[in-house]
Formats: sequence, C-alpha cells, structure tokens
Amino acid sequence: MAVESKELKLDVAVIGAGFSGMYMLHQLRDKLKLNARVFEAGDGVGGTWYWNRYPGARCDSESYYYSYSFSSELEQEWEWTSRYPDQPEILEYLNHVAERFNLKPDIQFNTWIESIHFEDQENRWKLTTSQGQQILAQFVVTAVGCLSTRNTPDFPGLKSFAGDWYHTGVWPHDGVDFSGKRVGLIGTGSTGIQATPVIAAEAEHLTVFQRTANFTVPARNAPLEPETVVDIKANYAEIRALCRESAGGFPFLLNERLASDVSDEERKEIYDALWEIGGFRFIADSFCDLVTDLKANDTAANFIRAKIREIVQDPDVAEKLIPTSHPYATKRPPIDTDYFETFNRSNVELVDVRESPIEEITPAGVRTAEAEYALDILVFATGFDAMTGPLLAMDIKGTAGKTLAAAWETGPRSYLGLQVAGFPNLFTITGPGSPSVLTNMPVAIEQHVEWITDCIAHMRQQGLSRIEAQEDAQEEWVEHVSAAADETLYPLANSWYVGANVPGKSRVFMPYVGGMDVYRQRCHDIVKEGYKGFAFER
Repeated sequence: MAVESKELKLDVAVIGAGFSGMYMLHQLRDKLKLNARVFEAGDGVGGTWYWNRYPGARCDSESYYYSYSFSSELEQEWEWTSRYPDQPEILEYLNHVAERFNLKPDIQFNTWIESIHFEDQENRWKLTTSQGQQILAQFVVTAVGCLSTRNTPDFPGLKSFAGDWYHTGVWPHDGVDFSGKRVGLIGTGSTGIQATPVIAAEAEHLTVFQRTANFTVPARNAPLEPETVVDIKANYAEIRALCRESAGGFPFLLNERLASDVSDEERKEIYDALWEIGGFRFIADSFCDLVTDLKANDTAANFIRAKIREIVQDPDVAEKLIPTSHPYATKRPPIDTDYFETFNRSNVELVDVRESPIEEITPAGVRTAEAEYALDILVFATGFDAMTGPLLAMDIKGTAGKTLAAAWETGPRSYLGLQVAGFPNLFTITGPGSPSVLTNMPVAIEQHVEWITDCIAHMRQQGLSRIEAQEDAQEEWVEHVSAAADETLYPLANSWYVGANVPGKSRVFMPYVGGMDVYRQRCHDIVKEGYKGFAFER
C-alpha cells in the first residue's frame, strides 16, 4: 500500500505485520468490518521472520503447531517440509497467509511509527509516521513483537572496525558470504547457538566470544514424512485443543511426575530417551518440577553437563561450555543442531569473555584482556531489548501527556499484558505481564487477538467509546506476575526475561509464568465478570 500524505482516519491502527498484526487485521476488517490498517516498518510481512534471516535461523517450536489455527482450510492446504521450519519457510507461509486472506492492501509498508499520542478531548489517538503522515484512530493495537528491538553492545572502537559487522536481528536480505573469511561471533544465546554451526561450516575460521555458557539440547530436526503430514492434518482439531489447554501452548501436557519419583537409573534413562527425541519435550515430558525445585533442576542440568563433556573432545573447551551461572531452562532454553559438535572443528575457537573480557573493537578485530583476534567479519548475536524495547522505541503518550517511558520507569506495569493504566484504547498484543515468550507464540497471539476483537465488538454493541485498565487492578496483576515468578527458579538467572542483557534496564520479571491455560481462564473470567479491572466510557 502506498503512503498517503493527507491525514488518515481509522477505527483501529495496528502496528506491526507479523503473526500478531496480520491476524489482528483479519479479525478487525473481516469479522468486525472496521476500518483498520497495519503499519509496518519493513517492506514485507513476517515480523521477526522478516528481519531475522541470519544463518541457521529456525523456529524452536515444531512447524505443524507453530502456525495459525483460525482457519481449517489453511491448515489443510499448507504443507510443512520439516519438523522445525527454517526462516525462509516460515516467511513463505506468512506471505501465503497474507495473499490468501488478501491482507496486503490494508498494510502500509516502509512506515515507522514515531509517536502515538492520546488526545483527551477527542478521545482518540494521533499517530505520526517517519514520513510525517498523521493518523487518527479510536483504537491502537501494538503488534510489535517481544523480540524486535535489537541490542548491540556499545563496545569502544566499533566504528573503527575495518571489516563488516552485522546484527543477527537485522540481517541483509541477500545474505553474507563467509567463505574464506575470519569471523567473530559475539553471543551464545538461542541465536548464536543456531548460527555457530552454519557459519563454521563456511568460514575459514570462526571465533566464538562466549559471554554466558548455555544449556541446549538437540533439536533432532528432520524432514516430515508424507504419512506424518497426513496424520497431522487428520488430527488438527485435537492438536489445537491440546495447545489451548496446555501451560506452554504445545500439543502435549506437562508430565506430572517429580524428579524424585524415580531412581537415578530410571531418571537417566528418561533423560537419554528425551535427548534422542529432542526439542522442548526434554522439559515437558521429563519432570514437572524442573523449574520450581533446584534439586530436581540439578538432575537435568548435570545430565546436560555430562553430555557436553562427552561430545566436546577438548576437556578445556568442554569446561568453558559448561553452564554454571544459572539453573537449566531459567534462560530461554535453546535447542540446537550440532552446536557442541562444532567446537571439535579445527577452524573454531572459543573465547570465554568472562575470563578475558572484550576491551575494544580495533580496526583489525577484537581485543580482549589477553589477546587480539584478527577478523574480517563481526557478527553480533546479542539479542534484543526484550518485551518493553519495541514499545518504548515509539514516543507513546497517554492521558495528560504521560509517557509510557515514565509509566514504566521502574519496570513495565500492565493489566494482563493487554493494557496499561493511563493509556485508554491502547492494546498490547503479548505485552509484558502475559505468558508470551514462555509459550508457543502463535497460541498466545491468537488468544490476545481474539480477546481484543471480542472486547472491541462488545464496546460497539454497548455504545462504549473508551476502555482503560484501572490502576488498582493493574497493580494487583503486577504483584501476581511477580509472585508467580518468585515461586519458580526463573529469577535466579540474569536473563532477558528480567532485562539483564540491557545496561540500565530495571530488573523486573516480565512474562507471566503461571501458564497459558491458567492465563486464558483468567482472561475469560474477567470478561464474565463484566470486564473486571477495566473502566469503560460512552
């Protein structure tokens, strides 16, 4: 859609054209028949799968349930090719959805929203784009994703680097040629773990600068056999029901046994079997107390540590790769393809920057406290300013001109992750305070989109023009989210769940750990109680 220069009036402005924004548009336009438009910074749909094109980029949820469930026809016509879809296939899927439901005519690409200001007297939002376009809307829905504002460490000397450098979160669309190059990769979270084996296979030499050793289990990715595809399509209704009923949005329920319920020998057999199966089933199908009981967690952590020592041939390298700073799964638990095996390659070197910190980027490469590493290409796999960053990147002002940045000065505060007190008619899909990143994201996204759709429909039926989260309900929910986290081991890790990867960011545990199933019921009950905790105006 071409950018219009005149002032644009909408019922709903949606920001972001990924999984969230596309489904939101479909619901608003095709179900509620509202005048809605999506504003997208990129020149295509896809959200995180549009921007994250780094080598090895692949989903860690299995393809057949990392997808929309709202259309049975879509489920039957689309065929996934592998257990874990890679970035190009997911992007192809999302483009197919956009074409199939004719969404692109109502998506304005190459448009960055710079400001979103609420006008009290008119009871509407005024949005301003980077091109100076003005948009007036009764409602604003942010569909900006939880991991879209990249975090690039401010290393001294970066501008002096004579080679090329890239951040995995905004990868060149035509790729990067690593052949014959000396490459440095900084960061060993999920992204670095995915990228390392692929870059190592192409580069002349790869130096991995590890900030924090990480737990990871094999993905065991493989092509989907035709009979498997037929079986999935025949059972989609049951699969989707399981996803909606589960704590993590996956089509399998958590095993209810405790780690202490079995002998050491039985426990190892269980872990061995799940290691061979791969993926998140290592958590879901093992023991239910891995993230709530440290002793139980140690059994899984020590199993993975033993696997690292078994796989990595150099004992010194293996010990550097052994995670000791956090319990297993309290940071985003990656799954991998030959990550630890990659450190057996002769062209791969591991540098522990906790032992030898990076002091500066030089024209020739990276200098640590102990040595300088000559590099042609530098890759930052340093993650994102998670959950709050994408929202705070826009100048959002609510009632009486209060900024979102001021409202969140001591950490994000929201009601259900859906609304923020003082910001009427503004909805935040998978915002802080909702299960979001602790779930299979499409399940969380669809629940939020459908809740927002039903809410707006209710308002129109009742002749209501304004909805706002009440301060006391918001504070009660924030306390509940914090208390739920404190009952787990999650707060023991300096993770991006608490903003620990961004210097100066307030430490607040942002996602809701109570489970997608519990959260879904809470949202349902709130509606049944007359939208308890929300205030309406005509």
